[in-house]
Amino acid sequence: MPHSYVFMGLIILLTTLLTYIIPAGEFDRVEDPVTKRSLVVPDSFHPVHQSPVGFFNMFISIQKGMLNGAEIIFYLFFAYGFIFILTKTGVFNSGIGALVRKMKGKESLIIPVFMLVFGAMGAGFGMYEESYGYIPIMMGITVALGYDALVGVAIVYVSITTGFAAAITNPFTVGIAQGIAGIPLFSGIVFRIIAFIVFMAISIFFVMRYAKMVKTNPEKSIVKDVEFPFLSGILQGGLTDTKFSVTHKISLVLFACTIITLVTGTIKFGWYLPELSGVFIIMMIVIGLVNKLSLGQIADTFIEACRNMVYAALIIGMANAILVILEDGHIIDTVVYYMANAIKDLPTYAAASGMIIVQTMLNFFVPSGSAAAMISMPIMTPLSDLIGINRQIAVLAFSFGDGFANMLWPATVVVICGIAGIPVDRWYKFLWPLFITIIAVEIIFIIIAVAINYGP
Repeated sequence: MPHSYVFMGLIILLTTLLTYIIPAGEFDRVEDPVTKRSLVVPDSFHPVHQSPVGFFNMFISIQKGMLNGAEIIFYLFFAYGFIFILTKTGVFNSGIGALVRKMKGKESLIIPVFMLVFGAMGAGFGMYEESYGYIPIMMGITVALGYDALVGVAIVYVSITTGFAAAITNPFTVGIAQGIAGIPLFSGIVFRIIAFIVFMAISIFFVMRYAKMVKTNPEKSIVKDVEFPFLSGILQGGLTDTKFSVTHKISLVLFACTIITLVTGTIKFGWYLPELSGVFIIMMIVIGLVNKLSLGQIADTFIEACRNMVYAALIIGMANAILVILEDGHIIDTVVYYMANAIKDLPTYAAASGMIIVQTMLNFFVPSGSAAAMISMPIMTPLSDLIGINRQIAVLAFSFGDGFANMLWPATVVVICGIAGIPVDRWYKFLWPLFITIIAVEIIFIIIAVAINYGP
């Protein structure tokens, strides 16, 4: 597997070539008077002048991608800076050591409990990018408990995407999609709750099975030969004897207060990355001062943290460059148009299942769930009427396809692997059995939805 930057560079090059191959086209768009969002006008697709992205502009798109991804990039710097200061002061290791002692003999409970928490966050209020800051935390916990770092990544990433796909009350996917489809907000919730339970059960079983295998035989770890500098001080045997001082306890109370503040702010006040970043900055300084660091030492620690996160930050910019190229080449709408046409003449059950595939493929071009909803649902809504299925089913297919695709396509996978320091090919080796299983279960749910005429 090539270096992650080389891999993303090849994807950028391929995307650029597609702007020469795929005919340029656009749908007309109108502004929703209520939400002020730009929505596609059905049956308005028309060719436009071919505008392939040139060789030089391909490189310019990387700079534009960095600018477009700046909000996420700087959120990562601040989130990781907060975690890193906990590590440098020994708070993180002593806290994990206390957890290891407390959980001795019950380590496996960590996996389902945290997976359900993260899954509920994804399903309930659309948490996604906000979860990035928790990945190093869970990696440290799982390594300390005798698993490997990949288990920690899966606890966060698999759960978030699973919840995102079930989208019980996710305002960024189901909320937008149902509004466009003209059906009551968050209607059909019982069916989505059942889907969430089934999806989470499968995901938890899959992760726990891998975790048990790794704990029994560390040689079977997919990442056994991968070095994780961030985790170098976390060795299960050494942590059990780590001193848990009063300062460490105060720091961990502040850490818990930080997490509670982040969750409360996100759910109750609609906070997003800027507000979360502000909390991380404040608490980074507070915890540093509690641990008797000078302001200069806190600044140096933050710079060191940023240095460790540059690798992942640049990948985020490169991933955003893909969307810049697709937009500049005017081929996103063309892809949506032809994918929708490909399923419109299929039998009802096949067409409904095909909607999942269409949404999964669309996620490659448009990783953002809300953006994908605004592009695809104005097309999928009349298409569902045409093939004789309930509009609620079209929304369900959208959330299923868009959610789990985040575990598959490079634009998101490379970012997560960059944050975690895991080679992309190792992630895919871990993922494939779960992804294939989930896709099959999604199709079963869609078939059931068609059979019972699942609606509002």
